[in-house]
Amino acid sequence: MVYRNFLNMLILALSIFSLQVAAEVDLKDPYKMVQQVADNTFQRVARDQEQVQKSREYLRVIVEEELMPYIDYKYAAYRVLGSYIQKIRTMEDKQEKAEAIKHVRTFIDVFQRYLVATYAGVFTQYTNQKVEFGAAKKFTDDEVAIVNTKIVEAGKPDIRIDFKVRKGKNNEWRAYDMMAEGISLLDAKQTELHGILRQQGIEHVINLLDKKSRLPVQFRGDDGNS
Repeated sequence: MVYRNFLNMLILALSIFSLQVAAEVDLKDPYKMVQQVADNTFQRVARDQEQVQKSREYLRVIVEEELMPYIDYKYAAYRVLGSYIQKIRTMEDKQEKAEAIKHVRTFIDVFQRYLVATYAGVFTQYTNQKVEFGAAKKFTDDEVAIVNTKIVEAGKPDIRIDFKVRKGKNNEWRAYDMMAEGISLLDAKQTELHGILRQQGIEHVINLLDKKSRLPVQFRGDDGNS
């Protein structure tokens, strides 16, 4: 399953951090933002290990406070919904359109909680892999930037992980997608949900993700329960 493989790679991707003092995140620079967010998040994980050992659920708190403010989950949710968003734009019945928009808002909230649960589960598998960052590029006139990284682990082939970040309000950058060996995480999730969305509707997808977001924090990359 493509998405399950992404979770395995995400373990490595989320280990991107340098052994520096935690710094205030520079949202004006996409390259610095990715490195600083990862750095601050993993320092928090290390600092709060006693609480994490008592309950893995505490990882949700860390993810919500350290990671999620720098992820454009709303834009990511729109990308996952894809054709459903396009369908709403062509609706002529005002009541039907209002109901559909309401469902989208609910989906965004549930998708955010689902991401929190997913990342929290990934952190249970963290080990200190090494990451090499590609050179920063000029981004002044860009709306989207790709932060290139390479995961290096002894005895294993290098893995190319690229983070896609976009410039939003106030020219602040936030991540919205990860590409492993050139394959988009969002595209994989969109493909996974497309058939369900088309055949059973957005309410079913919302309920599906909501149930998954409420499961106990654990890594689900090996058993297919992504």
